[in-house]
Amino acid sequence: MKNFKRMCIFCLLAILLISLIYISDITNLPDSIIIFEGETLSLNTIFGVNIETKSTTNPNIEKIENHKTLTVAAEVKDFEEIDCTGTINLDVTLLGTKVKEISVNVIENTEVVPIGNLIGVKLYTNGVLVVGMSEIFGIDNHSYKPYEGSGIEEGDVIVKIDEQEITCTSELTNKINSSRGEDMTVTFVRDGNFLETSMRAIETDDNTYKVGLWVRDTAAGVGTATFYDPERKGFASLGHGIIDPDTEELIDIASGEIVTANILSVIKGENGNPGKIQGSIDGEPTIGRIYKNTPYGIYGYLNNPSLLLIDTNRLYPVALRNEIKVGKASIISTLENGQTKEYDIDIEKIYLDNNIDNKSMIIRITDQELLEKTGGIVQGMSGSPIIQNGKLIRSTYSRDGK
Repeated sequence: MKNFKRMCIFCLLAILLISLIYISDITNLPDSIIIFEGETLSLNTIFGVNIETKSTTNPNIEKIENHKTLTVAAEVKDFEEIDCTGTINLDVTLLGTKVKEISVNVIENTEVVPIGNLIGVKLYTNGVLVVGMSEIFGIDNHSYKPYEGSGIEEGDVIVKIDEQEITCTSELTNKINSSRGEDMTVTFVRDGNFLETSMRAIETDDNTYKVGLWVRDTAAGVGTATFYDPERKGFASLGHGIIDPDTEELIDIASGEIVTANILSVIKGENGNPGKIQGSIDGEPTIGRIYKNTPYGIYGYLNNPSLLLIDTNRLYPVALRNEIKVGKASIISTLENGQTKEYDIDIEKIYLDNNIDNKSMIIRITDQELLEKTGGIVQGMSGSPIIQNGKLIRSTYSRDGK
C-alpha cells in the first residue's frame, strides 16, 4: 500500500512538472512579432506544441507549416524567408487543441535617420488608471473602504461611471461628488476586458465624496529618441515601453506627445546605482504625437522634426537581425544640450531568436569619454540608436557598463 501511495505521488508530481513545462513554453511565445521583409522567423517549441498559419492579409505570403526541422528534445519551426509585407496570424496548438494566437507583422525594409536626442514624453491614458487604494474617514469619523468587494484592483482602468465616460481625473472626481453617496455603476478595463461593478462614495468632513481610490490619467518623463522615418513622418523612441511605477504594468494610452527637453545633470552609474540623465520637459512646442506604447518602445509622428535638429539626408538602412554581428559598433546619445555624439561600443552577444522583448543583445561601452561621463548605459539613454556597418540596428540593448 505504501509503495502504491508513493507511486501515485510520484506520478502526480511528474504530471504537474510536465504541465508546468508546457504552460511555460506556451506562455513564453509572444502574442505579436514584427519582422522585416526577407527576415527569417524562428520559433522554438517543445514536442507536441505546433504552430500553423491561420490566415494572412497578403495572398502572396505562403502558409507556414510545422516540422521544418527536428532536433533532440525540441521541434524547431524555421519559417521560410518572407519577402512581402502583410500580417500572418498563427495558431498555436497543443495536441491538436488551439491554445494561443500569434500575430506576425511583416513590414517593408526602409531607411531612417538615427536621432539620439533627449526628448520629453507625455502620455494620456484611456480613462483613469487605478494606482492605489486607501481607507477614508467619513463625516461620521468612521473609516470606510468603498472599493472593498467591488473587484477593482490596482492596474485597472476606469472608463465609465453610470452612463458618463471618464477620460481624466477631474471628470472622475466630479462624477463621484455628484453621486451624493448613491450607488454608482463603474465600468473598468482589465487585460482588455470590460467589467462592471457597483460602488457607493462616502461623504467626508470637507463635504466631498470619495471612494478611496488613487488614480492617474497622465505620465511624463524624459528619454532618448531612436529614429525618424522621413517618408512616413514616423518616429520610434525609448527602446522599451513606459511602465507605470505603481502598477508595474505597461500604460495603455489614448494619446501622447513629445516635446523638447533640457539636460540638467548626468548622474554616473556605479555598483548598486544605475545612474540617470536628469532633465526638464518644455511645455511647448510639441514635436510630435504618440499613438502607441509597446514593450519595444513608443511610436508616433513628428510634426516639427527640425526642433530635434534632424538631418534628413543622413539616412541609414535598418539592419535585419541576421546582419547584426558580434564586434565593434557605435551608439548615438546626447549628454549635453545641443551635442549629439557617437560613442564606441562592442556587441558581445546576440539573441537572434528572442521574439518576446527588446533584449536582443548585450553591449559593452568601450568609449572612454562616455565611460567617464556615465559609467555605462544610464537611465534616459534607452533608445539610443546603435550603428554597425553603415546600418541602424533596430534591436536594443542592455544595462550598466554592458
